[in-house]
Amino acid sequence: MKIPYGSQWIDEDDIQAVIKVLKGDWLTQGPTIDAFEKAFAQYVDAQYAVAFNSGTSALHGAMFAADVTKGDEIITSPITFAASANCGVYMGAKPVLSDIDPDTYCINPEEMKKNITKKTKVILPVDLAGYPVDINTIKETIKDTDLVIVEDAAHALGAIRKGQKIGTQADMTMFSFHPVKHITTAEGGMITTNNKVYYEKLRLFRSHGITKDADKLIKNEGPWYYEMQALGYNFRITDMQCALGLSQLKKADEFINRRIQLATRYDEAFKDNPLIQTPPRPKKHDSRHVFHIYPILLDKSLNRKEIFIKLREKGILCQVHYIPIHHQPYYQKQFNYKLNQFPKANEYYQREITIPLFPKMTDDQQTYVIENINNLIN
Repeated sequence: MKIPYGSQWIDEDDIQAVIKVLKGDWLTQGPTIDAFEKAFAQYVDAQYAVAFNSGTSALHGAMFAADVTKGDEIITSPITFAASANCGVYMGAKPVLSDIDPDTYCINPEEMKKNITKKTKVILPVDLAGYPVDINTIKETIKDTDLVIVEDAAHALGAIRKGQKIGTQADMTMFSFHPVKHITTAEGGMITTNNKVYYEKLRLFRSHGITKDADKLIKNEGPWYYEMQALGYNFRITDMQCALGLSQLKKADEFINRRIQLATRYDEAFKDNPLIQTPPRPKKHDSRHVFHIYPILLDKSLNRKEIFIKLREKGILCQVHYIPIHHQPYYQKQFNYKLNQFPKANEYYQREITIPLFPKMTDDQQTYVIENINNLIN
C-alpha cells in the first residue's frame, strides 16, 4: 500500500468535459477560459478573476499589477513555497521575510509591522495549509498607507474568514490548481480582485502585454491591429485546462467537506498523544480552515528524519511543508539570509511532517495511517 500526502480526484465528468473541448474549435484563448473565470469569481464572491497557467505566474502577474519594481520590497512568510518570494524577485524587488505566529503557522502581523519601510510595496501573507491568515489585523496595520495586499491562498480555496470566503478581502488573491490542491486544472492559477484596474493589468500581463481592445489602443490601423503596451509574458491557460477546472469547481464543496471530515478524524485520533501537535483551527466559529495539507508537529524529543523514513517504509508517503525560504542557498547568497533567523519558523520546520490527506482518501487508508503513526510515535 502506498498512500500519497495529496492527490487529485478525476472522474468521468471531468474527462468528458475535456473531451468536449478537444472536439470543439478552441483549444486555447477560447470561451471556456472566460466561463471558468466567471464561475470562479462567483464562487468566491469576487467581481473579477483572471486565470494563469500556474499559481506562480499568477503571483508574478499580481506583482506587475501592483507596480512592483526594482528597489521595492515585498513582505512575506518564511514558511511557504519559493514562489511566494520569487514573484517579487522577478520584478527586481527584495523579499523581506517576517516570522510566523506559532498559533496559526501564518505570518505574524506584529513581526510584519516591524519590517515595513519606505521601500515596502506589497504585503504577501500566506494561508498556510488552508488556515485563513489574520488579514484584518494586517489591513488595520497598513490602513494609512498605499501598500497592496496580495494574499497567497494557494492552499485555501473555500476557506472562510469572518463569514466571507477568501478571495475578496485582499487587493488581489491567488489560488492554485496544482493536482494536490482543492481543485485542479493539472497546472494553473487564478487571481481574484474587486479592482478593475488590477483586473485589466493582469489580463494584459498574461498575454505578452498585448491588447487588441479598440478602446485601449493608442492608434488603430485596422481590424488586424494590436499593440504591445507592456512587457508581459505568455502565461495563458488553455481551454482544455479550464474545462477541467469548471468541472472540478462543481465538486469543490464536496472535496472541501471531505478534507475537513478527514482532518477532524485525525484531530480525534491524535488528541491524546502528547508527542503530536495537530494543526490549529480558527478560534472563531465564522471562520473555516480547509486543510490543503495536514501538518503535524512532533515533540522536540523525537527524531523527525527517523520517523519520516519509517513512515515511508510503511507506504505512508509523508512530506515536509516547507523548507523555509531563508534556508535556501539562493536566498542566503542573494539576500544574506541566515539559518538562525526567524526562530518560530525554524522550530516549525524542525518539527513538521505532512501526513496524507486528500478527498479520495478512504477511511481504511486513513485508519492505516493513524495506526502506524500512533504505533511509531508513543
